[in-house]
Amino acid sequence: MTTENAIQPRQLGSTGPTVFPLALGCMGMSGLYGSSDDDESIATIHAAIDRGVTLLDTGDFYACGHNEMLIGRALKDRRDRAMLSVKFGALRSPDGGFIGIDGRPASVKNFAAYSLNRLGVEHIDIYRLARLDPNVPIEDTIGAIADLVQAGYVRHIGLSEVGAQTIRRAHAVHPISDLQIEYSLIDRGPETEIFPVLEELGIGVTAYGVLSRGLLSGSIPTASNDFRASLPRFSGENMVQNQRLVEQLKQIAAEKKVTPTQIAIAWVLAKSTKIVPVIGARKRTQLSESLAALEVNLSSQDLADIEAVIAPSAIAGTRYNEPQMKMLDSETA
Repeated sequence: MTTENAIQPRQLGSTGPTVFPLALGCMGMSGLYGSSDDDESIATIHAAIDRGVTLLDTGDFYACGHNEMLIGRALKDRRDRAMLSVKFGALRSPDGGFIGIDGRPASVKNFAAYSLNRLGVEHIDIYRLARLDPNVPIEDTIGAIADLVQAGYVRHIGLSEVGAQTIRRAHAVHPISDLQIEYSLIDRGPETEIFPVLEELGIGVTAYGVLSRGLLSGSIPTASNDFRASLPRFSGENMVQNQRLVEQLKQIAAEKKVTPTQIAIAWVLAKSTKIVPVIGARKRTQLSESLAALEVNLSSQDLADIEAVIAPSAIAGTRYNEPQMKMLDSETA
């Protein structure tokens, strides 16, 4: 079940940084999946770094800056051991609601200034617009980040949830290190049009949602402040149908003597060495389970068998609710 090459670093595209094969997504450490504990979150970040994880992913809008400040605390004595991927542009109201996207050049630089301060760092390793701003040409947004690169405040430019044409336009302005996009056993849409363009242009992938927000691991939202409760896949009959699919994944995992979480992560790892899965562990126990996926070696036949059983067409419900789906350039390209 192990492979000697499991811990080989992966480069994000032809121009991006070389990182540990798994990145740590920190969003859940700021309460979006229910209650969270700052001390445990910081301990998890420290444990991840100690285990070799190099890339931490956050967004300036995760709990309105809380997530960045948390990471800043965690990195006070170990900034040189971690790289930071930061998303920006999502606007929030005082009650936590999303009220739009802002990719205007002046806003880009304003967002960056606040992120640098909250994180307590002198530069951001990868900076990316969270969602395409339909009112601002992507060339203008990327140009503003390129100015930040030139000034030394940003090292690399990334993209998030955009389609093939937007990727081409952005890359024509400045080399793009990676696209952050949802990709999992049950979310394979990028394979059709987006991944071929990334391959052509030499752009890497940081894949989030590899567990489909816990669906593939059997996690069910129970807390009143768990945002997953509003997502179609976790609601009503959709949830019932999707749990039947998860049971099949559990059987596959049991045959391999691993957990469904590890199978789901190992599947993404095995699809391409140009993909770095972003694991959303917010506790040290979750981190350990996810990192163990690096020891799971799936053959091409294993991949075919898993994909034959876990078909994306069998999943009930979209990955976001309707208003959020409309914000995804990656879904309309």
